[in-house]
Amino acid sequence: MSATDGGRGAGSPRGRAPGFGRPGADEAVEVPLTFDDNRLASLVFGQYDQNVAHIERRLGITATALGNHLVIKGPADSAEMARRAFQKLYARVRSGGSALSLGDVDGAIREATAQATLFPAAEIAAQADKPHFDQIATRRKGAVRARNQAQDAYIKALRSNELVFAEGPAGTGKTWLAVGHAVSLLEQGHAERLILSRPAVEAGERLGFLPGDMREKVDPYLRPIYDALYDFMEARHVDRGLETGTIEIAPLAFMRGRTLTNAVVLLDEAQNTTSMQMKMFLTRLGEGSRMIVTGDPSQIDLPPGQKSGLVEAVQVLDGVEGIGRVTFKDVDVVRHDLVRRIVTAYERASHGEGEADRNPNPRRRPLA
Repeated sequence: MSATDGGRGAGSPRGRAPGFGRPGADEAVEVPLTFDDNRLASLVFGQYDQNVAHIERRLGITATALGNHLVIKGPADSAEMARRAFQKLYARVRSGGSALSLGDVDGAIREATAQATLFPAAEIAAQADKPHFDQIATRRKGAVRARNQAQDAYIKALRSNELVFAEGPAGTGKTWLAVGHAVSLLEQGHAERLILSRPAVEAGERLGFLPGDMREKVDPYLRPIYDALYDFMEARHVDRGLETGTIEIAPLAFMRGRTLTNAVVLLDEAQNTTSMQMKMFLTRLGEGSRMIVTGDPSQIDLPPGQKSGLVEAVQVLDGVEGIGRVTFKDVDVVRHDLVRRIVTAYERASHGEGEADRNPNPRRRPLA
C-alpha cells in the first residue's frame, strides 16, 4: 500500500488533480499525505528532512513532515507536483528499501514534471504509482531508474538499437548508464563479453612516459570505466571477468583488425577520436554485438584543426536504420546540481564568445 492523499489511495485520487490545469492554479492549497510505513517515510523525508527541504526549494512549496504524515502547502500546480514526487520516492524506497540521494529526489521531481506534460490532468494521479521513466537492473545495483527524459530516451535507445551515439556534457550519466546496460546484457546472457575502450588522449596536458605493462599504461585513461564497472558489479566478478577475458578494457588503438562478435562494445570519450579511428571502430561490429559511443563535443582534446570522429560520425550516419542518437543538455546533468550550473555557465560563455567572434563590433558601419 502506498502513500494516501487525504485518506484515499495514492494511485486513485478523486477527479482532477487539485488545481492542475485550471484557472486559479496559482492559488495556495494544502495537500495532506499519509504513508503506511513510518520507517519508509523517514527514508523518503531524508536525514533531518533534507529531501523535504530540497523539494521545497525546487518547487517553491512548503512541506511539514511529522512521523508518517506530510502536509504540502503552495500553489496548486506546484503542490500537486510535489505530491507526485513524494509518492514516487515512497514507491522507490518501498521496492528497494535503501536511502535516497538528492539525485534520486531530483529524478522524482523531473519524472513528476514529465508526467504533467505527457498525461491529461484527469489521468495524472492514476499514473502516480506506475513506472514512467525506464530503468536498467543489475545484480549488485538492483533497478536503476532514469532521472530525466533524456536518460529515459537513452535507455530506450540502448534497448532498441544495435548502435547508439550519446552526446552531452559531463555528469549526464552517459558512460555510467552505458556500462550498467552492458553489465545487464552480460548477466542476462544476451552478450558473452564486455569490451570497453577510450582513446588515449590527454586532457590538455602531456603526461609523458608511463611505466608498466600495457594495462598499467592505459589504466589512467580508463579509470572512469572501471569506476562504473565496480558500481554495477561485485569487485570479485569484475576481477574474474578481467582475468578470463569476459571483460576487456583496451585503448582504441588496439581495435584495428578485430571483429567483435556477441559482445557489448563501449567507446567512451569518443569526441577525441579522429575520423579514421571512428570509422575503424564502427566497422569492428560483428554478429550479435551492440555498440555504444559516448562523448562530449564541447571537450575535444585533439590538436587544433583536426576534426572529431564523433562529430563527423553523427552527421554522416544520421538517419541510418539501426542507429540511435541521444543528445543530453546542461539541464540533464544529474551528478550534482552545482555541476549543472557550472556547465550552464560555460555554455552561456561559449555562446557569448561565438557571437562576439562573428560580430566583434556590431555598431561599426561597413565600409562603402
